[in-house]
Amino acid sequence: MSAKVYLVGAGPGDPELITVKGRRCIEDADVIIYDYLSSPALLKHASDIAEKIYVGKKGGNHTLSQDEINALIVQKARSGRTVCRLKGGDPFIFGRGGEEAEVLVKKAIAFEVVPGVTSAVAAAAYAGIPLTHRKLTASLAFVTGHENPDKEQSGIDWESLARGIGTLVFFMGVKNIADIARKLIAHGKPTDTPVALIRWGTTPAQETVTGTLDNIAERVQKAGLKSPAITVVGEVVQLRQTLKWFEKRPLLGKRIVVTRARKQASDLVRQLADQGAECLEFPTIKVVPADDQRPIDKAIENLSDYDWIVFTSVNGVDFFFQRLFALDRDVRALHHLHTAAIGPATAEKLRGYGLKSDIVPETYLAEAVVEAFGKVDVSGKKILLPRAAKARPVLPVQLRNMGAKVNEVTAYHTEKVADNVEQLIEQLEAKTIDLITFTSSSTVNNFKALLSPDDFQRLIDGIVIASIGPITTETAIKTGFNVHITAQSHTIAGLCTAILRFFAKNKS
Repeated sequence: MSAKVYLVGAGPGDPELITVKGRRCIEDADVIIYDYLSSPALLKHASDIAEKIYVGKKGGNHTLSQDEINALIVQKARSGRTVCRLKGGDPFIFGRGGEEAEVLVKKAIAFEVVPGVTSAVAAAAYAGIPLTHRKLTASLAFVTGHENPDKEQSGIDWESLARGIGTLVFFMGVKNIADIARKLIAHGKPTDTPVALIRWGTTPAQETVTGTLDNIAERVQKAGLKSPAITVVGEVVQLRQTLKWFEKRPLLGKRIVVTRARKQASDLVRQLADQGAECLEFPTIKVVPADDQRPIDKAIENLSDYDWIVFTSVNGVDFFFQRLFALDRDVRALHHLHTAAIGPATAEKLRGYGLKSDIVPETYLAEAVVEAFGKVDVSGKKILLPRAAKARPVLPVQLRNMGAKVNEVTAYHTEKVADNVEQLIEQLEAKTIDLITFTSSSTVNNFKALLSPDDFQRLIDGIVIASIGPITTETAIKTGFNVHITAQSHTIAGLCTAILRFFAKNKS
C-alpha cells in the first residue's frame, strides 16, 4: 500500500490563518499528528474517523522525542494511510520540518510540504509591528532564541546581527531575553533599541511587552511573561503605538462558552471571535430529524391543500426542504403558497432555497406574530407549520384565534449532548470563563443538566449569562441562572451586539 505525508504549517494560532491547501490536507487525512502550537480548532476540519495523535512539546515537557515523532510518521505512512503532520507556524522555519522531510526521503516515503504563516510575521503584524519598513529598515533576520547561553562558542554571529541587520526576530527567547539583550549590546546594538515580546500572538490570549534592550528583561520579568513568545528587536517596534489594532478589539481576553448545536455555532463563534473573544464550544444539544417522518411527508404530498406555510426557525426550513427533496420534489411544489418566516434569519435561510417570504415578523413573540398577520385575512385558510417537537403553542394558538386551520407537523427535534463535560467543569472550577451564551430554552435546560445540583450555583457564580431573547431568558431564570444580557433583536447578530454593549458599559 502507498500513502503520502503532508508536512503542513498550521499557522501562528488564529485558526483562520491556515492556508486553503493546509485545511484540505487536514480534511483528507487518515492520521493527523499535531503539535502543541497547532490550534485545536483546526481539528474540527478533520474526518470523524481520522486518527488524531498529539505529540506536543511544552516548556521542555515532550510527549515524544523528535526521533520518536519521526518513527511515528513513518509507521503511519507505511500502513498505507495519508498522514497530515500538523506543525505550528511554518514547518521549515524552526519547526524541524526539514529533519522530518529528510527521514521521509531516507525511507522512500512520498511527501509534500505545505507552508504556513510563520508566527514571526503574524504575531508581529497582530501586535502592530511591520517587520520591514522602507523608512526604518531594509533587512530582516529570523534567529533561534533557544541557544544555550552556557555554550562555549555560539552558533549565532552576534556581531553581524547587531551591526548589519535592521530587524531581528527571535523565536522562543523568553527565558534567554536577558542574555540576548546583553549580547546584542556587547556587539554594538544601541541600548535604546526598541524591543517587543509577543506572547500567544494572533490568539485572544495575545499579550505584548515592550521596552528597550537595556530594560526589556526587567519588564518581561515584572509582567510575568512566559513562553510561547517571539521577540522583535528594531526601530520598527516604535510603530506599534500607531498601528496596533488587534489588542484594541472590545472582547479581547474574554472567554465565552457557546452552547449552541455544533453545526449552527459557526456564526456566533465567528462574530464573537471577530471582536477578540476566545470561544469555547460546548454544545448542549444537537438537532436531528423527526423520529416519525410520516406526518411531514404526508403534508408535503398534499401541499396543494394549503394556502400558507409558516417557518419558525432556520432548522424548520432546512429539515422541511430535506424531506421535500427526499420525496423527489423541489421548490416548484410551493409555487402557489404564501410563506411566512419568523425572524430575519429564518427569512434569509428561506431565500437561500429560492423563496422570498411574504411576511417576516421580527420576533417569535405572540404580539409580533399577531401584528405581522394583522393585515392578512387568514380566516378559513389552511396553514402548514413545520417545526420542532414540543414547541411552544403560542403561534398556532394565535393563528387559530384569527380563524386559520393550522396543521403542526414535527420537522425536527433536539437531543442532549454531553461532550467534553469534564473540560467544561474544569474551566468552571478554575473560574476562567467570563460569559455563557444561550440561544434557546433547550440549551439552557441541557446545560443545567450537565452540572451537579449541589455544585451548580458555585460553578456559575460570577459568570455573565447572555440570552438570545425573552423566552430563553425566562427559561434561564426559572432554571436558576441570573441573566445579565437579553438581546433586543432575537438573532445571533443581536446577541453579539448585546454582549458588546454589556462589556462596553461594564469595563473594569
